Amino acid sequence: MDVGHVYPKVDLTGGSSKFPEMETEVQKFWKEDDTFQASLEQSKGNPEYVFYDGPPFANGLPHYGHLLTGYVKDIVPRYRTMAGNHVPRVFGWDCHGLPAELEAEKQLGITDKAQIHDMGLEKFNEYCASSVLRYTDEWEEYVTRQARWVDFENGYKTMDPNYMESVIWAFKTLYDKGLIYQGFRVLPYSWAEHTPLSNQETRLDDSYKMRQDPTLTVTFPVTGNAPEELADAAFLAWTTTPWTLPSNLALAVHPEVDYALVRVGGDSEFTGQKFVLAEALVGSYAKELGEDHEVLKTFKGAELEGITYEPIFDYFKDHANSFKILLADYVTTEDGTGVVHQAPGFGEDDMATTAKYGIELVMPVDDDGKFTSLTPDYEGQLVFDANKDIIRDLKAKGRVIRHVTIEHSYPHSWRSGEPLIYKAMPAWFVKVSAFRDRMVELNHNEIEWMPEHVRDGQFGKWLEGARDWNISRSRFWGSPIPVWMSDDDKYPRIDVYGSLDELERDFGQRPKSLHRPHIDELVRPNPDDP
Repeated sequence: MDVGHVYPKVDLTGGSSKFPEMETEVQKFWKEDDTFQASLEQSKGNPEYVFYDGPPFANGLPHYGHLLTGYVKDIVPRYRTMAGNHVPRVFGWDCHGLPAELEAEKQLGITDKAQIHDMGLEKFNEYCASSVLRYTDEWEEYVTRQARWVDFENGYKTMDPNYMESVIWAFKTLYDKGLIYQGFRVLPYSWAEHTPLSNQETRLDDSYKMRQDPTLTVTFPVTGNAPEELADAAFLAWTTTPWTLPSNLALAVHPEVDYALVRVGGDSEFTGQKFVLAEALVGSYAKELGEDHEVLKTFKGAELEGITYEPIFDYFKDHANSFKILLADYVTTEDGTGVVHQAPGFGEDDMATTAKYGIELVMPVDDDGKFTSLTPDYEGQLVFDANKDIIRDLKAKGRVIRHVTIEHSYPHSWRSGEPLIYKAMPAWFVKVSAFRDRMVELNHNEIEWMPEHVRDGQFGKWLEGARDWNISRSRFWGSPIPVWMSDDDKYPRIDVYGSLDELERDFGQRPKSLHRPHIDELVRPNPDDP
């Protein structure tokens, strides 16, 4: 051992005991010495350890959250380098997605998607491309000041053609393995931004906010297929979303719950009428039912299946298989009436239950969150704004026995701050359920967690409940879903593409870009259509 050398060989303090001055000296030495590049040259030929930094958006300035995670990220490549690997440490930029569009819209003063069409997709996307790299210099300075060694010169961008080609390659690879499918599912939807959100996004800390909303308990008079005692009765159903009532297609009860047939007492507009609700919840409606109400008989939920009732609106009165009592295990007696109003276009459980009974959903709400011509009385109204008129009209029909405003925690878009709605959307999904059990197994047996409780705690429980992943978004600026579909139901066909070469082969031209509007111009005849 040579004790003649004293470390460090270079005094990086600059003779100062002040940390800011020491920092400046260290940064100056690394730059003049080209230390990072020298470390890469020194490790060339060693086994490579690939480290791509999960990219930030460069259309906003870095903040404390980036600082914190940046230090954690830096530990991995430094350790692997000391362990003998060659670690290039490539930095990257996230250029696609909703944040990029929102920032571009803000800078351009755009408040409505129609303005984007007026401007032209190509011009808008060109602006997005420049906007997303607005603060790259500030980011480079910030990351360098953290004492992180990363390669900015060869950094990747998610809007680069080769990166986008890798995205469609990944999609096709999953599709070929049977792990991609197109479905119609109820998803949290931001009408303000015209896009569905992932369930993960709705679980962000700032997504749930307190909000006041009206709740209604509404009557559904029996019309047929019922025991004699129920012939002149009405079911009571409770909802916290009155705006979904024009889309009501069924009611659900729990097969094992006891339901009471109650004659209303007291002195009200409903005196003498007979209502059906869960026996366990009769007490919570003592005021509306009257102190001297009478329970005439009880029924198991299973006995009520198939009873038909009078729709509360006539918009979909001829809809097949609708307006009857269904059985569903998810119905509870924790609140409401134990009878759940079913609007399959706006509830995941509703969609699953009605689908079992052959009831197709209806969708009278457009991408702006406004009612369409399918519900002419409320056409053009934002669903939340329509609550007032819907309640007024139902009261005029004598169908409301309770109207109360509640304050509750409700999901909002973490980007726009506007309340979300749950809406049935066509979307492309990764079939996570097909390999979820394997992920749970590997998490339990192959991964060392620190702290250990995360394995079976928050992360483990999330993994056990992982659902199929919606990967499609209704956006202007981003990588395309690389699927060609026939527009004629007589000759159905789907082709999925994983490279520019494949696109050129089938469409006779090589796309100049995988962005819109260039990708929209790729059309071809259906080979199966004579």
